[in-house]
Amino acid sequence: MKKLGFLLMLCGFIFLATGAFAIDHLRLATTTSTENSGLLAELLPPFEQANDCKVDVIAVGTGKAIKLGENGDVDVIMVHARSKEDKFVAAGFGVDRRDVMYNDFVILGPAGDPADIKGSTDAVAAMAKIAAGKSTFVSRGDDSGTHSREKQLWKKAAVTPAGDWYLEAGRGMGEVIIMAGERRGYTLSDRGTYLAFKAKTELQIAVAGDKGLFNPYGVIMVNPQKHAHVKVELAKKFLDYLVSAPARTLITGFRKAGEQLFYVAE
Repeated sequence: MKKLGFLLMLCGFIFLATGAFAIDHLRLATTTSTENSGLLAELLPPFEQANDCKVDVIAVGTGKAIKLGENGDVDVIMVHARSKEDKFVAAGFGVDRRDVMYNDFVILGPAGDPADIKGSTDAVAAMAKIAAGKSTFVSRGDDSGTHSREKQLWKKAAVTPAGDWYLEAGRGMGEVIIMAGERRGYTLSDRGTYLAFKAKTELQIAVAGDKGLFNPYGVIMVNPQKHAHVKVELAKKFLDYLVSAPARTLITGFRKAGEQLFYVAE
């Protein structure tokens, strides 16, 4: 009996100790660009420490991140496809959207530049030339924000991309940059991920500066009226944090090889 009592007491101590050190978890679905660039590794620790929590990151394309939000599989989404974000909120799946930051998309290409687009600031014309010359183009092909912008550019160029020259990878941005470099092809990338992977590829920025390549990021809390298990208080704190002065300083100061990757929303 004494032995049984001791074991029960020990189990009780273990239970209490486990509970005392348990931390809360916030589920975040976000784009591969915020993960691949390394920004989250800088941005999340101060929030986690201040709120005694852990942010569980699911890095996928914007389309998949939004789907996770619709299904209630996460508490917050941070993505970069404004039209899809607006539909997500309008359909009642998300609330309290905030503008967080922005960078831009760039068209990357090989040094040889077979499509002769380097230096152009007209993204639509550049895409048309890539297609006309059947130069290799590697697409995300994953319903991400980058893929959505790519499809918009093809549509404006009156091009339906198809054939051996057009490859749909179904991969994250970093992997696509590597793949396009290996094939000496072109791809569309957010500038942040390209700068993070610049040392791993021979691809260069061929086209930049077009207003149509502007790339804003927003954060949205999943609607607790749709999914009651959403961690409302922690999610609100996270949204407030991302637009706070300390977070804005981290975003502005985040650099790769001396180059700034993201800019805070005004």
